[in-house]
Amino acid sequence: MKFAYAFRRESWYPHFGPRGTKLVPADLRASWLKKVKSLGFDGLEISAVHPDGDDANSGTIGELRRQLEGAGLPALGVRGGGSLNNPRTAETARERWEQAIQFAAWVGSPILNGNLCTPSNPSQPGHFVGDLLSQDGSREASEDDYQRAAAILRPLADRAADLGVGIALEVHQHSIIDTAWAAIKFMAMIDRDNVSINPDLGNIYWLYDEPEETSESAIVALAPISGAYWHCKNLTRIHIPENRHAIFLQVQLHQGDIDYRFSLAAMVDAGFDGTFALEGVRVGDPYERDGASLAYIRQVAKELSRRA
Repeated sequence: MKFAYAFRRESWYPHFGPRGTKLVPADLRASWLKKVKSLGFDGLEISAVHPDGDDANSGTIGELRRQLEGAGLPALGVRGGGSLNNPRTAETARERWEQAIQFAAWVGSPILNGNLCTPSNPSQPGHFVGDLLSQDGSREASEDDYQRAAAILRPLADRAADLGVGIALEVHQHSIIDTAWAAIKFMAMIDRDNVSINPDLGNIYWLYDEPEETSESAIVALAPISGAYWHCKNLTRIHIPENRHAIFLQVQLHQGDIDYRFSLAAMVDAGFDGTFALEGVRVGDPYERDGASLAYIRQVAKELSRRA
């Protein structure tokens, strides 16, 4: 098992970014990479764009690959994708999928972490997590939605296989695979050896004000089809029943409502030997907080290996 840093706070003095999904600027990158490596990560999850705004091609991304690998932090996952079932977004999303697959191959990432998310409308109900509904989710999806997305994704998966890239489909809000049953259904329709599920339990937990399923039941159901890549974050749920809404606070892995000792045991029992991608905090000191999360999950993994 490898441990990737899916950082979500782009902060390294004097630079800070609005959300944190891009690498820090080039003049600060070497010192940032050194710090991340010191925490104990094996690699990074990065976005499918050149971090410095350059055109993405074999030369520029090849240079980025050499920089990351030279620091001991190769790209273990690349983020990309988009909704393939919605006619408004399918063609644009298909092009993004193609670009992300090629980017993953250039940067040497074994996995494209792909989502099937449709951009949500912030003025309509279901835009935020913890609501009564989730826009463009599985509850309102039709059989045609699944068929349409699967028909587009199969040749994309074949192209990825030709380039030596696996695809991990992320269970995510605002997509037709937002729960365990929906992910299992869609995986059966794809039927490609290089496609697996990224069972992001945080996305399942904060999907609705009342969770549709427990984290334990979800991971047991998804573990057999989740062999390559796994997003992990933890949350504390604050339910406001009078408003039929829930608020979720992201915390360190060992402090939230999701039991990652149980979850990792379920994944290991199903044969998981892929990449555990720690989804970092979005506020505060990410190195102290994410470093503690990594230390916790590495210790759990060590204990489980001894038990086996």
